[in-house]
Amino acid sequence: MTAAAVLSVDKLCKAFGGLRAVDAVSFHVAPGEIVGLVGPNGAGKTTTINMILGVLAPTSGRIEIDGVDLAANRSRALARTNFAAVYAPLPGNLTVEQNLRVFGMIYAVEGLSERIEQLLAAYDLARYRKTKAGVLSSGEQTRLGLAKAMLNRPRLLLLDEPTASIDPATARDIRASVTAFVAEGHGGVVWTSHNMYEVEAVCDRVLFLARGKVVLEGDPKTLPHQHGAASLDDLFVQVAHEALLPEHAP
Repeated sequence: MTAAAVLSVDKLCKAFGGLRAVDAVSFHVAPGEIVGLVGPNGAGKTTTINMILGVLAPTSGRIEIDGVDLAANRSRALARTNFAAVYAPLPGNLTVEQNLRVFGMIYAVEGLSERIEQLLAAYDLARYRKTKAGVLSSGEQTRLGLAKAMLNRPRLLLLDEPTASIDPATARDIRASVTAFVAEGHGGVVWTSHNMYEVEAVCDRVLFLARGKVVLEGDPKTLPHQHGAASLDDLFVQVAHEALLPEHAP
């Protein structure tokens, strides 16, 4: 384990019957670091995220969040964590402000009213404070999801495809807000994406998963050339195709 890490994952496994969706995955995220978790569909990315969130129990392995063992002290570990994904919208029958207040209460955020005002301003949501989340545009819902994820100033921020299906301008704003969050020293980020341009732009380090295993790791700007690929996108395709070859089948 890495003592200073905001996230330490050690030999993490998850089996569903005879299928090992995640197979002895180990990695860490340092404070101030954005780590990309990438790979083809079915590689084990979301399963890994769900275990870190405590939604799924690992078959074996260990997860520490900011030095707290998730299995031994779930509430304390998860209080240091937050999450956003476009496929996990907030309750649509609650207004923007109500959503932030409810989740702020769940996370026991101190000075909650002031924190809500800060986030409404930071994510350009003040004009929508009384608007129900369900009628917001996809970009507005994405900004609301990220505002919710920042409520407790998490030490570990998990972003699963945070900019999927939103316009380039909103995606750029999301990337900028996350990199600013990290630059301010609040914590570290795990970022999953199929957009390799985005991964190269925001991530300090990238992990390629295939069939539940970490098969490559390194700087997204230099890793492709180390493996004879012209770009991170080409390397992604190469990893995906090799993972599908018969000799790589489990």
